[in-house]
Amino acid sequence: MPQPLTATVQGRFPARLPAAGALLTALTLTATACTSGAATPQSDTGTNVPVRQGGSLVIGAEQEPDCADWIGTCGASIWGTYMMQTETIPQVFDVRLKGGNWTPVPSDLMASEPTTKTVGKQQQITYRLNPKAVWSDGKPITSADLKYTALQVRDGKAIFDKSGYDRITSIATPDAATAVVTLKSPYGNWKQLFGAGYGVLPSHLLQGKDRDAVMKDGYTFSGGPWKIASWKKGVSVTLVPNDRYWGPKPHLDKVTFQFASDTSAAVQAFAGGTFDALYPTPQLTTVAQIKTLGGAARMQVQSQTGNLQALWLNNARFPFDSAAVRKAFAYSVDREAIVKRLFGSYGVTAPAQSFQSPLVSRYASTDFSVYKPDAAKTAQLMTADGWAKNGSGYWAKNGKEAAFTVTSLAGNQSRELTEQILQAQLAKAGFRVTIKNSTPADIFGKLAPAGDFQVGLWNLTDSFPNPTLSATFDSTAIPSAANGQSGINFMRIRIPGLDPVLDRVDTELDDSARVADSRRAEKLIADAVPSLPLAAVPNILVTGARVGGPLSINPVEGPWWNLEEWGLTK
Repeated sequence: MPQPLTATVQGRFPARLPAAGALLTALTLTATACTSGAATPQSDTGTNVPVRQGGSLVIGAEQEPDCADWIGTCGASIWGTYMMQTETIPQVFDVRLKGGNWTPVPSDLMASEPTTKTVGKQQQITYRLNPKAVWSDGKPITSADLKYTALQVRDGKAIFDKSGYDRITSIATPDAATAVVTLKSPYGNWKQLFGAGYGVLPSHLLQGKDRDAVMKDGYTFSGGPWKIASWKKGVSVTLVPNDRYWGPKPHLDKVTFQFASDTSAAVQAFAGGTFDALYPTPQLTTVAQIKTLGGAARMQVQSQTGNLQALWLNNARFPFDSAAVRKAFAYSVDREAIVKRLFGSYGVTAPAQSFQSPLVSRYASTDFSVYKPDAAKTAQLMTADGWAKNGSGYWAKNGKEAAFTVTSLAGNQSRELTEQILQAQLAKAGFRVTIKNSTPADIFGKLAPAGDFQVGLWNLTDSFPNPTLSATFDSTAIPSAANGQSGINFMRIRIPGLDPVLDRVDTELDDSARVADSRRAEKLIADAVPSLPLAAVPNILVTGARVGGPLSINPVEGPWWNLEEWGLTK
């Protein structure tokens, strides 16, 4: 059985998280593409088909989450967020497309936009709640809920990510509709607090109880348009409308997410009418499969995602402990050829020129665009660094060849083809490449954190429109005893002058200054070539003829971010 390209380690919170995913599209700022009729990506912004009231849909889901305790370590699956969290847990900011960029905007939970100010060296954030907002039991959503949620994250054990919450010094609740959160130092990503990923939890139902025990297998409460009716482990999750929701009510009576981990099998089930919609991981054959369905399938391909794939070079291991070798490597890889060869059928052909994903492209530069195949530059760099071609045509220095191993996801046809293309390109340039793949658990649980690799081929996922280069490139993010072996700077990157610039990006509250500092950081990174960006991974939504409503993909909240507006076509 083919293995799905995106592993369950793909995460859903502010830090950039490693994931074993597919290589696909370019780092470009484009709208969602869709079609009606033959399933071929075209330029459009989605579909909006009139719907009727009532009825139900069955949607194929590639992953089953481990649990539904969204702030716990078991709640890391992005699919859990897509299927349950977005539909049931209120949050203070939504992420919406605004002026060509995905931007945090106040949700209908708020009476007004949260405000922030600096008081001395501290940051103070004031939230005012919508008095109409209630939980599914009719109880108001109050400032006590924000306080409960924040303290559960800040002080709890086995918490998925405490970023931002660990800066909280106090939370004042002067009245039921107002919460004032004080941070010990400025936090540029403050809009992520109580936003996508965690949201706000009901204190009146959870206070004094074991939150994880109450939530992990599904919960009965809701502050969104849907409620979890059932979670049949290994089979499905079913949602029904929340009658107490203060916003627009769902058109449908029921939506069932049926687990189907194999992409090809899920497409066949869609063709047979078992599924009304899919959110498939891009496979080499996905477009061809869907094209055979003709007008029975509509396909949207979104390239402005949070998923970035790269070739990750271990800067502490031979031969990439040499900056000259890293640059020569970059001038030897034909990234455009890789993207065209594998995924031209999706209409995406250009490589990424930044380590910022498309979701945060406004903070990105294009400094990596200088790295194109150039045999003369490769030879110049290697020769100046003391290398010479040996009798086998490979670069060698002090009796050692410029040889290295590429590690990625075992059994992944797309990934293996990428490696084979790289192997051929680099052999021509004088580098000996071997391939040794493994499982996501082994890669991200053992090999990468320990620095036991030379070249890695994997994704990083941004799940909020906020620059987070520090998670990958700051030297303090190198796993070590000093930081409890945390951090995802698996590449052991240390670039002189970079850490202070990344720190300013993280703490600066003025967005224009953050953009400027982010681009300064990117220039330092591109000059050092600690790794090489390849491409962004697009999102794909496939819907059948029965499905109507405004259908589009939200790169943070998923394809069902507006499920209450979906319905059966009239």
